[in-house]
Amino acid sequence: MIKITFPDNRVSEYNQGVTGLDIANSISNSLARNVLAIKVNDEIWDATRPINKDSNIKLLTWDDDEGKATFWHSSAHVLAEAIEFLYPGTKFGIGPNIENGFYYDIDTGDRVISSDDFKKIEDKMLEIARKKTIFVRKEISKTDAIKYFTDKGDEYKLEMLQELEDGKITFYYSGNFVDLCRGPHLPDTSNIKAVKILNVAGAYWRGNENNKQMVRIYGITFPKQKELTEYLEILEEAKKRDHRKLGKELDLFAFSQKVGMGLPLWLPKGTELRERLEQFLRRVQKKYGYLPVITPHIGNKDLYVTSGHYEKYGEDSFQPIKTPLEGEEFLLKPMNCPHHCEIYNNKPHSYKDLPLRYSEFGTVYRYEQSGELHGLTRVRGFTQDDAHIFCRPDQVKEEFIKVIDIVLYIFKTLKFDNYLAQVSYRDPDNKAKYIGTEENWEKAEKGILEAVQEKGLKYFIKTGEAAFYGPKLDFMVKDALGRKWQLGTIQVDYNLPERFQLEYTGSDNQKHRPVMIHRAPFGSMERFVAILLEHTGGNFPLWLTSQQVVILPISEKFIEFAKKIKDILNNYDIRSEIDERNEKTGKKIRDAEIAKIPYMLILGEKEEAEGKVSVRKHGSGDMGEFLINDFAELIKQEVLKEIE
Repeated sequence: MIKITFPDNRVSEYNQGVTGLDIANSISNSLARNVLAIKVNDEIWDATRPINKDSNIKLLTWDDDEGKATFWHSSAHVLAEAIEFLYPGTKFGIGPNIENGFYYDIDTGDRVISSDDFKKIEDKMLEIARKKTIFVRKEISKTDAIKYFTDKGDEYKLEMLQELEDGKITFYYSGNFVDLCRGPHLPDTSNIKAVKILNVAGAYWRGNENNKQMVRIYGITFPKQKELTEYLEILEEAKKRDHRKLGKELDLFAFSQKVGMGLPLWLPKGTELRERLEQFLRRVQKKYGYLPVITPHIGNKDLYVTSGHYEKYGEDSFQPIKTPLEGEEFLLKPMNCPHHCEIYNNKPHSYKDLPLRYSEFGTVYRYEQSGELHGLTRVRGFTQDDAHIFCRPDQVKEEFIKVIDIVLYIFKTLKFDNYLAQVSYRDPDNKAKYIGTEENWEKAEKGILEAVQEKGLKYFIKTGEAAFYGPKLDFMVKDALGRKWQLGTIQVDYNLPERFQLEYTGSDNQKHRPVMIHRAPFGSMERFVAILLEHTGGNFPLWLTSQQVVILPISEKFIEFAKKIKDILNNYDIRSEIDERNEKTGKKIRDAEIAKIPYMLILGEKEEAEGKVSVRKHGSGDMGEFLINDFAELIKQEVLKEIE
């Protein structure tokens, strides 16, 4: 018998061979509507697939990430069925679920799909969903699969089939649509109650610019209309908070076609913002014993061949730079870690020297395809707040926990309060993707899990997300709009020390191999600033903002008084500017509000006579009159409280 515990804590027994569909049909309608998929042990089970296992059976709902993923992947099939009906002869690429919704890459030939077509696609999807169509999984031979898509004339699916093993191929049937797919899916389409096509974009087949450009249709679905309405409201707010829009308004960064796509130019205010973030982290790192280093922007190709980066990421790097006389090949630096290994190798080390913690704000370069570039979140040149810790095996857990403490302090200071720890393991079914021995991987994965559990972090395990050289801990943060971002990563690496023959002399006077911990609390300065901009809506904390105070003399008669006020603020290290424009005070206040300057000091005849300032706070309004020294102390205390 199979025992299943339902979301309402009721336990029921079923015979071996029961399907998810049988279970869904046997429970109340209200509960059935909430069940999106069934997880048997570590695998999500399809509705029509018999269950012959009796352990760790969980019903997934909309509250589970895996439940949402199954819902949206199933919705991609409904989208494809609607497209095939509306545009006969369409050929299909891939249609995965993504973090929010799904997409499908399609080839409609000469037919163009635009926003004018969204409504009829949505209506057709809802019509299909209301039919309560069952998703049927069928194992099929490679020969039959090839014949099906040959007869259909879909070269994209045929190309995908060439890479699949016979005996491991499954088709999914839903209504009039048949797809090559591993699944899993919903029991049927009836849970899909709200549909929105979000946009269309161009996408090269398999991300290769040499291949044909397909049409990528993005959509999202929900089990309730109310949830779609709320999501669209968040999207509108996200548009207002778009870091590209705010970056332009706040004069932080720019891009130039002449400089090159994906290569940001940091303007003075943006540069100051970055420098304050760097100084903040430098202070924290100094407290934890990090030693600053600087490495070149390029490196010999052999360096990255040794590390494995060239083998694993060579296609994502800029092409080698060849010297005309010596014939050497250099790469724009894709990673800092090989350089830090060579710094460690610069001289012999004793066990007493360890741990050694090298830190660098190192700029690296990756050749991202033009269609994937997006503001500061996806660029071709970015600066990592990188550090590498070289330690003895007995020091790994302690050092790992110290890095967790740094990450948590940063999150607390910047008010990223909602986060989960993702323990990222390698994919056991694709070991060719990784380097190193079984023993080293097992030690590294065990060490990370022990550290996470000792710190009491809320965590989940994600298979297949490890770096090629070792498992890692990624911090998944929800921003003010509830969107998830990966911020902060810590990785345990037994493999690069072997590749670079790193050694230290132990207490037994023998040579030993150190362990390497990679860490980047921000990730990259570019992406972190983008996320911070959208999280705060440009209302940075006082300690970080470029201009803390704007001084507003109501006429030119009070500019000299304003300069005296500015000098006093400078003595307190408070960043301020004087708005000397010949404009009405009301307009100056409105402009300061738009620029999100935290405090405004209004100066007139009364303020000058009494030696005071009238204070307004961004978003709050009038705070009354202050002696300038009292106001400066208020600012200093607010800053100290933010970074305590």
